[in-house]
Amino acid sequence: MVESGAVKNVLVFGDEVIVDITITNPALQAKKKTESSIQQVIKENISDKIMAFFYRIYEPILKRVMQIRILVVSLALILFVISLVIFSKLGGEFIPTLEEGDFAVETRVSTGSSLSNTIKATTKAEKILLDNFPEVEQVVSKIGSGEIPTDPMPIESADIFVVLKNKENWTSASTLPDLVDIIKQEISVVPGINVEISQPIEHMFNTLISGVRSDIAIKLYGENLDILDSKAKEIQQLISGIKGIGDVKPEEIKGMPQVAITYKKQALAKYGLNIEEISDVVQAGFGGKTTGVLFEEEWPVNIVIRLDSAHRKDIKDIENMYVYLSDGNQIPLKEIANIDYIKAPVQVSRDNAKRRVVIGVNVRNRDIETLVTEIQNKLDAELDLPAGYYLKYGGQFENLQNAKDRLLIAVPIALLLIFILLFFTFNSIKQALFIFTAIPLAAIGGVAALWLRQMPFSISAGIGFIALFGVAVLNGIVLIAYFNQLKKEGISNTMERIITGAKVRLRPVIMTASVAALGFLPMAISTGDGAEVQQPLATVVIGGLVSATLLTLLVLPILYALFDTKKTKSHE
Repeated sequence: MVESGAVKNVLVFGDEVIVDITITNPALQAKKKTESSIQQVIKENISDKIMAFFYRIYEPILKRVMQIRILVVSLALILFVISLVIFSKLGGEFIPTLEEGDFAVETRVSTGSSLSNTIKATTKAEKILLDNFPEVEQVVSKIGSGEIPTDPMPIESADIFVVLKNKENWTSASTLPDLVDIIKQEISVVPGINVEISQPIEHMFNTLISGVRSDIAIKLYGENLDILDSKAKEIQQLISGIKGIGDVKPEEIKGMPQVAITYKKQALAKYGLNIEEISDVVQAGFGGKTTGVLFEEEWPVNIVIRLDSAHRKDIKDIENMYVYLSDGNQIPLKEIANIDYIKAPVQVSRDNAKRRVVIGVNVRNRDIETLVTEIQNKLDAELDLPAGYYLKYGGQFENLQNAKDRLLIAVPIALLLIFILLFFTFNSIKQALFIFTAIPLAAIGGVAALWLRQMPFSISAGIGFIALFGVAVLNGIVLIAYFNQLKKEGISNTMERIITGAKVRLRPVIMTASVAALGFLPMAISTGDGAEVQQPLATVVIGGLVSATLLTLLVLPILYALFDTKKTKSHE
């Protein structure tokens, strides 16, 4: 294309002629006028001023860290190692405990007690709650099992559901754990009653998920019920003083009052009596025995014989019961048998055909994983178990372990998929690894945020880490993709590409992180219903994005500069 122009000067030097021409291409002049007018129309707005401020801070820092590359990368590695150490000491829980606003008091009187005794003790506990605590709005009790036994309970056990007023009206305590402690002390004065306090939904979910109503279930396995019972009580004494334990309640496996008749074999031989015949007489007299059937119209009714109620009130009635001899004489039962009260097994529970007893533990103001670790260490050091007896830990702790095992599968799969997608995007393992460094850099901030807010690791936090890794990788993609674009456009100098690319991509990098972080901010500071589950997830994402953004803007350019195969040394 020949551009039109005007000749300004012509100079002749011997055989050479020099012509000075001014180009007057109309299209080029129009383009320059348009660009000039656009620059005049577009004025610097508030966002431009903010980004200019950030870049004035970022540019000298970036140039400085590019001069101490090894030191910065080493510092990032040290921070990552420190975060791993902190993470190992965070503790853990399956799901953060939700504050339901109400609570459930499980009361239990002596095993074998009558329904009237249970009602009497439960009524006293209800009266204490209503009279002494203005925070209590309503109290409802449930004793035993309903017609549909979804929650089977013995007669001596009752659930008292306590409905509380709003916290503004509380005077006895300011927090639910403090109120629970005070209420437990007040109810414990009721004679012969054992108290365990939890929350209604938590109470039912623990039962449905793990078969145990408590947060932690210490399961002791063995064969002999007497040993299981004694060791369960010993465990209760050993762990009761550990910080964070609210209630400790061994499962009742013994204590059912029972009359035991032990026959004297020599006396039986002397009188020529048969154990089976005597047992039939005792059963008929005190338990009743069917001797026939009476039909009332078309309905059969069993005919049962037994002693009158006046003669079966006490163990003395059994001792003085007469037994007929073959010669027609009679002797009292106590002459041929020892009759005594014993504590018989209440129930025999098994897991996989193994007898076991459960010691239930409710947690107060402490994470479950750390508490179980301390319990394990104490019992391993101080509890002496016979051969064949061993402990397992269940409840919410077992759910936490199962969830962690699943996360150990889900997280590596998610990371592998992220890496595969990065490889297909850039067709380079090296650049995929560059961007992949955003993941450990993000983990640093996520762990630090949990530690600063004193939150243990939970499944909510684990899900937050998975979400965080996906968002954090976007920043690396934004930077590396633009570095590659500048390289294709002819900027061969590595340092020049980094400075230019970092300046242009600073805005999208900050926007990618800030949009996600600000979106999770309401969840992180929420105090409403369900906030306990939301807070760990949001805390991990916000803290991780802060560290990922800051370190990615510094560490990723260093890694790019260190491993760029076609870099030049000029202007560096």
